[in-house]
Amino acid sequence: MVSDLGHVRAMWADDRASAGLGIECLDVRHEDGLGAATARMPVTESMVNGHDICHGGFIFALADSAFALACNAGGSLTVAATCDISFVTAARRDDVLVAVARERTTYGRNGITDVTVTRQSDGAVIAEFRGRSRSVGAPTAARTSAPALECRPGSHRPDGDH
Repeated sequence: MVSDLGHVRAMWADDRASAGLGIECLDVRHEDGLGAATARMPVTESMVNGHDICHGGFIFALADSAFALACNAGGSLTVAATCDISFVTAARRDDVLVAVARERTTYGRNGITDVTVTRQSDGAVIAEFRGRSRSVGAPTAARTSAPALECRPGSHRPDGDH
């Protein structure tokens, strides 16, 4: 089911977890039957662990947010069933990370989405994430008709403005 992405934008507007981490939705689309999305997150001082690198949980959260945008782009309410991440290199304070998510396949109510997280400044791969999704139904009428945030740079800024 292909939609106008209004339900995805409404989902994003209500996503307090991503907003609290300063994650921005740069792009979300549905092409050739598959979803794709790009999200960005600055690594702040509060995200750095005792090794002076970005805590892996924050990198996972960025990848998971991009995964959610991409796998919901097809028009069905979709949630994660399982996911895993491989950390390739460290991210550090003041890095800006970019997550590019692409659905690889959908079958029945299931899907597989890959997300690559890179450092914006040099394109270095920080992590590779694979999510397996499960569609649980159509978005509610309120979700598809609610005024919604456009996915654009600056959405979910750390200061709380949308």
